[in-house]
Amino acid sequence: MTKAKVAIVVDSTAGIPNELREQYNIHVIPQIVNWEGESLKDEIDITPDQFYTRLKTAKAMPTTSQPSAGEFFEFFSKVAETAESITAVLISEPLSGTQASARSAMKMMGDYPIEIVDSRSTVMGLGFMALAAAQAVAEGADHKAAAEKARAMVSGMRVVFVVDTLEFLHRGGRIGGAARLVGSMLSMKPVLHLADGKIDTLAKIRTKKKAINHMLDTLAAEMAGKQNLRAAVIDALSPDEGAMIFEAVKERLNPDTLLRSNISPVIGTHVGPGTVAVVCYGE
Repeated sequence: MTKAKVAIVVDSTAGIPNELREQYNIHVIPQIVNWEGESLKDEIDITPDQFYTRLKTAKAMPTTSQPSAGEFFEFFSKVAETAESITAVLISEPLSGTQASARSAMKMMGDYPIEIVDSRSTVMGLGFMALAAAQAVAEGADHKAAAEKARAMVSGMRVVFVVDTLEFLHRGGRIGGAARLVGSMLSMKPVLHLADGKIDTLAKIRTKKKAINHMLDTLAAEMAGKQNLRAAVIDALSPDEGAMIFEAVKERLNPDTLLRSNISPVIGTHVGPGTVAVVCYGE
């Protein structure tokens, strides 16, 4: 069997729709949900629907962990059977130890060529970078050029989201610059975003409807006049709000590409049900 020139690897937080993963043969290494004595592979052993259904009645809350260096080594080794090199686009280093595991595994792979990209992002922020790298490979790029294509998008990627409660981010230690809001979190629906790979506060809003409107206003202003605009609408057990936001993004931003995606169980552990997000990138 002829090997591919480059394989694109992401972790499961990317949330790339199945049809696009299959189209570009993107390989996904699962993150881990630890729950009541079980170690569940993200979106393999537990789907988003199963996760949020179980969360409603759970007595113990889940935690998460990244794949170990050994698991990455096994994964890279399997991918290497079908490809001459790897470009791995992974969740933001400030949010996860995933890249540390991947780098350790890369050393174990010897002289096999691997490029690791710190997306400084997650969900479809990471996903859009991986898709750009995959498109570059389809046009003839090698693994280093594909990685540079993804890295070039880091500074312009926007991930903005609204949570129902800051409880999950606070408990999971991922709250970053939004920590100052914890004292009043029960009465607020803050608009949050990723800034240099960390979660920070964009605005303090009292109602979720107003928070969603602020999120849309912000992104519409930031993306005005940009070309080749890509956007994704993502939700955690909030399909009606997600559908409403999808239509609003279509009307207000008129993106060239507009995708719909779920928040994976691992990300859902930290943001909680009811979270809605919009990811945008324009040139």
